[in-house]
Amino acid sequence: GLIPLMYTGLINYRDGAPVKTIPAPSDEHLVWPEETAMQVADKQAPLPVDRQIELTMKKFTHTHHQHQTTLGNTLYKPVLVPTLYTALSMGDLATNSSVYGPQTNAYVLKHLDVVDVVINNPELEDHTFHFHGHNVQVIETGPYGNLSTENREPVAHKVSGPWPMWRDTIQVHGFEYIRVRFRADNPGVWFLHCHLAWHEYNGVAVVFVEAPGVLQQRQSVPKEMVEMCKRQGIPTQGNGAGNQGFDLSGLPPAVYPSS
Repeated sequence: GLIPLMYTGLINYRDGAPVKTIPAPSDEHLVWPEETAMQVADKQAPLPVDRQIELTMKKFTHTHHQHQTTLGNTLYKPVLVPTLYTALSMGDLATNSSVYGPQTNAYVLKHLDVVDVVINNPELEDHTFHFHGHNVQVIETGPYGNLSTENREPVAHKVSGPWPMWRDTIQVHGFEYIRVRFRADNPGVWFLHCHLAWHEYNGVAVVFVEAPGVLQQRQSVPKEMVEMCKRQGIPTQGNGAGNQGFDLSGLPPAVYPSS
């Protein structure tokens, strides 16, 4: 495939060792399990939905002629104040996603809400996504985008049975969508990102800021971490720019896909 699911390689531990020829890898003979075809042993039914978040991947060419892909509204980029510190230090304003800066693609979740997340992939390339802080129920997959120009089999719509599988990592195939679901019962700041390292580095990610009010009541940052940040010149309070309120001056501009 475009990104093989299996790689082979040679590791040489000794200079002068004979070089062996390794055949080119192929994943065509491998049979990969369908998440929607499996069921969990504890027979937990799909969670009832309180909120839906739909994320559509977008490819675009940056002003520096770089090809980029977004998952949220912008390319994810770290801001001046780590998002966890903003969630802990902004009081009631921590429930407003704007204080984290547009570069974080932050979604603020209410405590114990069941969140239905749909990820749409309108491109040929497969992507593997990893959820921090939660396992998710795999509810369904199906076609998304235009397959007419690609030499591929039609994509089937597949719905999980009565007891869907739980995963923390999912694969979103090209021209497909996937629907997953979880309960926001773990207050914190959690990353959702592509597990291809260069995609994560380039900003294919969003952040879930979960129950910041509950987080402020239950947790605090160890003083050793605060001191470590101070030694590195990293601010530990305020919005994403280290300011109060919605003043985000000092942040570099967010990178939005071209229309």
